[in-house]
Amino acid sequence: MAASRHTCCRHAVLALHGWFGDAHAFEPIEPWLSRDDFSYIFMDCRGYGGMRDARGGYTIGEIASDALGLMAALGHERFSVAGHSMGGMAIELMAVLAPERVHGMVAIAPVPCGGIAYDAATRSLLETAAGDVGVRRTIIDRSTGGRLPAQWLDWKAAYSAAHASPAAFAAYLPAWADTNFSNEIVGKHRLKVLVGGHDPTFNRALMQRTYLRRYRQVTMEILEDAGHYPMNETPLALVAAMESFLKEASVPG
Repeated sequence: MAASRHTCCRHAVLALHGWFGDAHAFEPIEPWLSRDDFSYIFMDCRGYGGMRDARGGYTIGEIASDALGLMAALGHERFSVAGHSMGGMAIELMAVLAPERVHGMVAIAPVPCGGIAYDAATRSLLETAAGDVGVRRTIIDRSTGGRLPAQWLDWKAAYSAAHASPAAFAAYLPAWADTNFSNEIVGKHRLKVLVGGHDPTFNRALMQRTYLRRYRQVTMEILEDAGHYPMNETPLALVAAMESFLKEASVPG
C-alpha cells in the first residue's frame, strides 16, 4: 500500500503532491482544513517521503493506480481529489480510470493531461535538477516569480532533494511533461482549477487552453499573491477556495 497520512471524518479527499513535494507538502494548510466536513488523505508517490525506497515505473499511470488502490484499502469507494502540479495530472487520470469513484476535483497549479512542451534550454535545466540542488532552487525561484525569501528557496530545494530519490525524481519529469491522455478525457466531473498569479508557466492562459476547454463543469480562480506553491504562499486563500468548491461539489447535481 502507498504511504499516506490522513485526518478522519466525512467527505473523503485525497491530496496528491507535485514534483518537488511529498505527502507533507500540504502541511502549511492542514491546521486550517475543516475536520467537521472532510477526511483528508495525503499520499506519497513512489520514490517520495515514506515511499522513497519503493521501486516502480514512476509514471502518472502508476500514481493514479496506487492512489485508487490506497483509497479502496482505506474503505473509500467514492471520494474527491486534489492534486498539485504533477499531482494535478494524476487526479485527471484517476477520473479517467475510475470515473464513478471520483467526485469533485481540485487542480492546483496543475500539469494538464496533455503534458508540457518546453523549449530545449528549459528542458535541459529541468533534466539536470535531479542531481543538482542549486538547479532545483533556480526552478523553484522561477516558478514563484523570483519574489520569495532566499531562506525559503533554500529550504524547499533541500527538502526536495532529501525526500525524493534521484532516480524517481528524474523519471517523473518525462512522466508529467511528455504524457498525453487528453483524448481520453470525458469532461463530466466537477472541477476547480486554482493557479497563482505569479506562476509563469501553469497560469491562466495555459488553463484556458486546456482544462477550461475539456470540462463542462469547470471554474478557475486566480490566487493573485501566489506562484506555483499556493500551499506555502497563500495557505488561507487556498483552503478557502478548495473547501468552498468541495462543499458545493458534495451536493448532487
